[in-house]
Amino acid sequence: MYISNRTRNLGTENAFVVLAEVNKLLREGKDIISFCIGQPDFDTPRHIKDAAIRAINAGKTGYTDSAGVYEVRESVARYFSRTRHIDCKPEDVVIANGAKPFIDFALSCVTDFGCGDEVIYPNPGFPIYESQIIAHGAVPVPLPLSEKKGFSFEIGELEKRITPRTKLLILNSPQNPTGGVLSREDLEAVADLAKSHDFWVYADEVYCPITYDREFFSIASLPGMYERTIICDGASKAYAMTGWRIGYAANPILAKHMARWMTNTESCANHIAQYAIKEALDAPQDETRKMVESFKKRRDLMVKLLNDIEGVRCLTPGGAFYAYPNVSGAVARLGLNSAEELRKFLLENGVAVLADIHFGRRNLGETEHYLRLSYATSEKNIVEGLKRMKEAIEKR
Repeated sequence: MYISNRTRNLGTENAFVVLAEVNKLLREGKDIISFCIGQPDFDTPRHIKDAAIRAINAGKTGYTDSAGVYEVRESVARYFSRTRHIDCKPEDVVIANGAKPFIDFALSCVTDFGCGDEVIYPNPGFPIYESQIIAHGAVPVPLPLSEKKGFSFEIGELEKRITPRTKLLILNSPQNPTGGVLSREDLEAVADLAKSHDFWVYADEVYCPITYDREFFSIASLPGMYERTIICDGASKAYAMTGWRIGYAANPILAKHMARWMTNTESCANHIAQYAIKEALDAPQDETRKMVESFKKRRDLMVKLLNDIEGVRCLTPGGAFYAYPNVSGAVARLGLNSAEELRKFLLENGVAVLADIHFGRRNLGETEHYLRLSYATSEKNIVEGLKRMKEAIEKR
């Protein structure tokens, strides 16, 4: 039977591919320390679980409005208004089963299939950006992130990629896979370009509470930008709720259109989980703050240990829970050709990581090699895993 080319060519999220490989090795009795999955190792806070249980007992188990329960959207609107310094109304908000569907909805709302509409996205970046751009029949335009800029991008490089066909720019800050955080100055320059060239901005801000050295700032906070910015956020990272699958987005123009896409695809977000996120957003944020403090300690430990390995250098990430070390020296030392070959070598030595090719095509002229390690794991695992990595690289 025929399988469409769109399906055959659909990309994937390699973190889950490698995770399956790691789980297979674990089932076979291999001793593997994994840094490959971006998932907090904390449990969902008790008060959020209790809110979900209350919702079940109260019979909150049926369909909801496609945009979400109104009182939950009120909570999300207050959260966006408070954290982005904007006037977000409940009518601007849509709730979905995770944050990822909003990539689909945003592309569906602002691009047309096969018409040459262009979407600029960060590279390296979350791999679903590129795969969804292609699946929607738009043209992917990668924007290279620069290690020398702390894994931000040069504004001139963005400006060169803007054409009359540019419909959408995807920003991700704090960023996966690098942990980079965009500065207010860079966001102001981006905002000027968005307004002068009239394109939308998709602000993927799911890691916004997880910043360490400076306060999070959203491009939607800048004058005239909320109207053209699709703010995307979710519960997975900030509240250790990856399996609850609950995300939320806001835009005063596109919300009603994204709600129609919800009707056509998912009907509505999980009713029970909506009440859990209402509790998460309305309650004191003490548990999230504790989690971020723990991530900061782990970040500092991992960066120190990575920089102690010959042939490895690692910037200190400003947010999220990923380190993105430059391993070019280690690749050369081991006589390998790529970070992917180093990833496989490390897996043979009991350490699971991801390689740069898992986060997009290599930039033209790129000569450096990178790995991504998640420090959303215990300090004990970080110490042991980095010890194995150091021994494997330096012994060889």
